[in-house]
Amino acid sequence: MIRLGIIGAGAVAHFHALSAGRINGVELGAVCDLREEAAREVARLCGAEVYTDYLEMYRSAGLDAVIINTPHALHLEMVLAAADHGLHVLVEKPMATTVEDCDDMVRACGKAGVALAIGQIQHFLPEKIAAEKVLAGGELGRVLMIRDYRSTDYRPGTRPDWFFSKRMAGGGALMNIGGHCLDRTVWFGGAEVESVSAGTLSRFGAPVETDGALSLTLRNGVHVTISVVSDPPARVDEVLIVCENGSISTSPAGGTLVRSNGVSRTVWEPRPEDIQEGFFLQLQDFITMLDGGVPKVSVEHARHIVQVILAAYDAAESGTAVGIPPARQPIPAVSRSLLNGVH
Repeated sequence: MIRLGIIGAGAVAHFHALSAGRINGVELGAVCDLREEAAREVARLCGAEVYTDYLEMYRSAGLDAVIINTPHALHLEMVLAAADHGLHVLVEKPMATTVEDCDDMVRACGKAGVALAIGQIQHFLPEKIAAEKVLAGGELGRVLMIRDYRSTDYRPGTRPDWFFSKRMAGGGALMNIGGHCLDRTVWFGGAEVESVSAGTLSRFGAPVETDGALSLTLRNGVHVTISVVSDPPARVDEVLIVCENGSISTSPAGGTLVRSNGVSRTVWEPRPEDIQEGFFLQLQDFITMLDGGVPKVSVEHARHIVQVILAAYDAAESGTAVGIPPARQPIPAVSRSLLNGVH
């Protein structure tokens, strides 16, 4: 039995808790939040213990692994402490607020022999998986261009205060929402980012950017545009993938549609349970990793997303394109089961 803990009872904690209840051999043993009642609300879903001190939870709850769902700047200290306690870690995106923090997390978990996975949820959402399958099938040929447009709401008062602290969040709408867009476009585009140009807006009196636009060139020549707009007239969350022989549109509200030879077809119809299903598949992937499997999303990919977002801030400030150095060699996949010795 793998005993799992959650730190942070925020917006997606209940998705993690309900997912744990669906996986054989996994139990949610503890939930921690500084707000005790918030922790209790999540813990009630599965009868978990409640903590307000994550270090006490690490010491006392008999855990094997932990999900870290906290403000971005806290990820590093919580991951390092988890590694010190021999706990496997699934940490929400963004991986960290600096590339150096990402590297410290990888080194600590590697030294401790524990798994580290990053919650890049886009890779597990059913409509995105449907698009992935179409691309893998080859009927549309090579990806040539991607347009990603996503709305959000970064008006002060619409989300917890820490989102408006550059120190705690690492940035504003681009770090948070733009990170999702960048993650999925790099994935669909099939290569890392070579260069980025960017522009940002800070509206509504917010101390961080509320809107942003990125223009990216991937190392395989694919061009990507990303727009994140705060409080537009209509909510939008669409990725349009333009290929040699057609195109794909994928969004949570509209499903996944394919256009080829003048004909459109739907390959995924949206369902109310799609978001919950994505979190279930993500946790299932993490648990498989503990038994020696290779995760769908590498830490190198997650690190690259942080690296590009930070470069985008530099590009927006300078008004010029910023080049992204080639990635380091990928970290070798775990070759042995990490489940040895779990409770």
